[in-house]
Amino acid sequence: MPQPKVALVTGASSGIGEEAALLLQAQGFTVYGVARRVERMQPLVDKGIHVLAMDVTDDLSITEGVEKILAESGRIDVLVNNAGYGSYGAVEDVPLDEARRQFEVNVFGLARLVQLVVPHMRAQGSGRIINISSIGGKIYEPLGGWYHATKFAVEGLSDSMRVELRPFGIDVVLIEPGPILTEWNTIARQSLVEQSAGTAYAGQAKSVTKVLERFDSPPNASEPDVVAKKIVKAATTNRPAARYPVGRGAGTIVRSRRFLPDRLFDAIITRLFLP
Repeated sequence: MPQPKVALVTGASSGIGEEAALLLQAQGFTVYGVARRVERMQPLVDKGIHVLAMDVTDDLSITEGVEKILAESGRIDVLVNNAGYGSYGAVEDVPLDEARRQFEVNVFGLARLVQLVVPHMRAQGSGRIINISSIGGKIYEPLGGWYHATKFAVEGLSDSMRVELRPFGIDVVLIEPGPILTEWNTIARQSLVEQSAGTAYAGQAKSVTKVLERFDSPPNASEPDVVAKKIVKAATTNRPAARYPVGRGAGTIVRSRRFLPDRLFDAIITRLFLP
């Protein structure tokens, strides 16, 4: 009887990561869900999913987690790099320590996990790395510069890896969600208000916060399971696409950025966020 494939999902304590872990298990994967807050993953435990504490900014935590999975299951077939967050505020105002932390979580934690799992995938001649990016890796918003910088980085990193890892039987796939009903929006709004209070950007922050609030409720945002289903598709299809825009309006937004000149797109973004 063939051994079940093994999937590692980061950021599995809520939202997209939690839904992805559940759906991958339903597809027959042995799933390891990891996050900093193990206590929030009890619903996954109740479903028979393995959970581990992992802080993607802590190299020892990442290394020990991957070693444990390999010791228990002997393989990792799918890595879903979902851990990430959005911290907003003007580039002028956001402390560089916070900017670095956002890169540590959204980019370097992702890259370190890739470094740890790729040798095993290469040895088995197959594997799939699914990086959760965002339409924010293609477009931009005022006061979101550091967040968008991390997602643009994930896009470029993934495109390069896709080419360099393909000869070893390893596929690299980008998932590009639009507005999704998760904690992300609340965290982004809170950081925006905190960073902008009493600054030259307070007026902009008020306008951007209102737009973010609008996209944190139906029908302007999609449920996390919409993204999770696309992750499962990327994990199981024989020939995955390089990238999958997903969620309400995501495909249209990505296409518009591809074809509209910068000056026109700037005008659209300004009108939307800074009326």
